[in-house]
This record gives sequence, structure tokens and C-alpha cells, in this order.
Amino acid sequence: MDLVFRAQAVHRMVFDPNKVQFSRLLNIKTGGCPEDCGYCSQSAHHDVGLQASRLMDPARVIEEAKVAAAAGATRYCMGAAWRSPKGRDMGPVIEMVKGVKALGMETCMTLGMLTPDQAKQLAAAGLDYYNHNIDTSERYYDSVVQTRTFGDRLETLRHVHDAGMKVCCGGILGMGEQPSDRAEMLRTLANLPEHPESVPINMLIPIMGTPLAQAEPIDSISFVRTVALARILMPMSDVRLSAGRTAMTDEMQALCFLAGANSIFIGDTLLTATNPSEDKDHQLLQRLGMERTESRTIVTVPTLESA
Repeated sequence: MDLVFRAQAVHRMVFDPNKVQFSRLLNIKTGGCPEDCGYCSQSAHHDVGLQASRLMDPARVIEEAKVAAAAGATRYCMGAAWRSPKGRDMGPVIEMVKGVKALGMETCMTLGMLTPDQAKQLAAAGLDYYNHNIDTSERYYDSVVQTRTFGDRLETLRHVHDAGMKVCCGGILGMGEQPSDRAEMLRTLANLPEHPESVPINMLIPIMGTPLAQAEPIDSISFVRTVALARILMPMSDVRLSAGRTAMTDEMQALCFLAGANSIFIGDTLLTATNPSEDKDHQLLQRLGMERTESRTIVTVPTLESA
């Protein structure tokens, strides 16, 4: 209880505690990924019955973004199931960024690992955020992913930071890790050259056919505790409730908001998984006396002593 109280106190120093930022995530290229991430339905290593697709047409992506903006999303996130984008992919991806930016929305992409040149191209196109999660602690990482290293993840984050884009980076809870692994994951993020501007906290969605299909669910209080620690360690970051909200009760989500979460994904789907309906999200916020924020506004910057 002391941890959540402290997290809420820190949260109130920086953000309006009754405002929540809405983001929308679109899968612009589904399945066929050569990575073997144990949680992912889009890996070519796992038999989950998912049909791989080609990269979406930029015009269609922009039309989908218009729908998201009308529903209240202020940030549009686009994800492709790649190990890393190829040279031929960069043109359409950049067209998507520019088209969504023209709608007045913040843009975010997750395309796998980036070279320094690719990061610079995306930054030049106006991409605001790049998502590249570290997933878990360095100690536990090899238990989840073998096709790329923890260091590979950090290298892409360096390229994103050096290119001048905002970093979106978090992890997944409930993959069999220990509580210390969750703390170490957050400590790694808090010790990057700058805190990630966005920290998505995902709850594992077990998917039949993946190695983690039978993972024991994380206890809800442990999940809330992790959200609180993220808020205390990274006071000025958006802490986003991401995957797994369909398995969360309204009361659990309310505790997460109390612990400092201030962002959610809206829309009925999240990549290949289900997500609460927009009506359900609006009803929950209304019950809590909360509302969506029109833009990311820092109320004040806490000092080290006050945080």
C-alpha cells in the first residue's frame, strides 16, 4: 500500500491523475516473423494457425488512422512482424508515417531491429516514437527468446535515441519470470541514457501453439506493484496498460491507474489479440471520474529529492 501511495504521489507531481492517453495499434504486416519469441503468435516457429500477410497498402493504413482519430486516439502505432525491415520496406513505411502525421496524430512504429541509417530515415520522416520492448530482465531473456540477444535490443534502442526519436520500451509480465526479473527490467529502462517516453506494461496473453501457452498467470497485485515501480523509477514517462486488459477486472485496472498508469490502447484488437471495446473503456473511465487527454501534458518536473 505504501508503494502504490508513493507511486500516486509521484504521478500527481507530473501528470493530471484523472487523464488517460489513448493510443491505437494496427498490425500493418501479420505473421511469418523469423524470431522465436516464446509469447508471440506471429512467429514462424510456432504453429498457431495464423496466416501470414504482406505489408498493408499505405492508403489503407491512413484510412484506418482516420477511424482511430475519430474514436479519440491521439497516437497511432503501427507494427510489422519482422526481424528487421528490408530496404524495399522503408518507402511504404515512410509514406505511412507522413500520412498519419498529416492527420495531426502522434506516430509510433515497431518494425523489429533497426540499423542507424533506418532509424535516421524514420526520424527524418517525422516518426515520433519507436517501440522496441526488452520484454524481461537480461537474466531471464534467454528463456523467452533465442534468435536475438538482449544486447541486440539495447543496440536498436541506442539507434532510435541517437536519431532523435522518442523511445517506447517496456516488457511482458507473466512469462514465468521472478519478481526480481520485473524489477531488473524496469531498472534497465530507468538506466538508459534517457528514460523511455513511453513504457508499455503487458500482461501475457497465453496463445495455444506458443511455448508460453501454459504459463501461470501473474497475480494481479504483483502486476499492480510493477506498474507502481515503473511510475516511481520513471516519473515523466507514459506508463501504458497494453496487452492483457481483457483478462483484467475493472477494479484491477483502477488500481493500475492509482499506481500511475496513464495510457491505454483502444480498439477491439491488439495485433492478433482481443482488447476491450471502446464503449467498455469509456464506461470504465466514466465510472472512475477520469477522461481521455487530448495531448501529453507534463504538469511539473519533479526533482530527484521529491521523486
